[in-house]
Amino acid sequence: MQALAASVARQLPGWTIRGATLAKVGSLESALHGLDEPVVYPFFMADGVFTGEVLPERLRRSGRIARQLPPFGTDHVLPLLIARAAYDSARSHGLRPAETTLLIAAHGSKASPTSKHTALDLVRRLEVQTSFSRIAVGFIEEAPFLADAARGIGSALCLPFFALRAGHVENDVPQALADAGFSGYLLPPIGEHPAVPRLVADALARTQRRAAA
Repeated sequence: MQALAASVARQLPGWTIRGATLAKVGSLESALHGLDEPVVYPFFMADGVFTGEVLPERLRRSGRIARQLPPFGTDHVLPLLIARAAYDSARSHGLRPAETTLLIAAHGSKASPTSKHTALDLVRRLEVQTSFSRIAVGFIEEAPFLADAARGIGSALCLPFFALRAGHVENDVPQALADAGFSGYLLPPIGEHPAVPRLVADALARTQRRAAA
């Protein structure tokens, strides 16, 4: 998160940009220190318990008036970035999109439906915005599970709809694809795409412009 914050800061000269994680005790509070009315960009893939309950409560306890933006995974520009990443990958692997399945690997959740709904909304948008022969989705924590969604697919790309390369991306996604006999190409998680810092910076800048107006 510190590296992402530094990359976003390079896109926004004059801004103070800091990275924090909810998992590390004191990380958020340290990042908020000295900031008045900060804007908080949740680097999460969907609205859920962490963005709807945990983060707002932590911000409230900090005693600061903070403006929390929608999470990364719901940004209206993200489907276009995913389409671009998928097309670039298809080209680099010598695949024709019209003959290729794009498989979205997502988290899902047993606790909240928003994770699944966000991924399904992404699929609907990609179906309109791209020319892949088929767009499918599989989840780690709920049906349709990734191993089932990946089974029997021929020419394909699998794009993890995750913010960071952590346990699910490093272990669960490759294992599910292996269990399915998936013979396509596994791409990096979308949160690692080089254009993501620009996307985050644009979201922050839009918020500032709306506040000024």
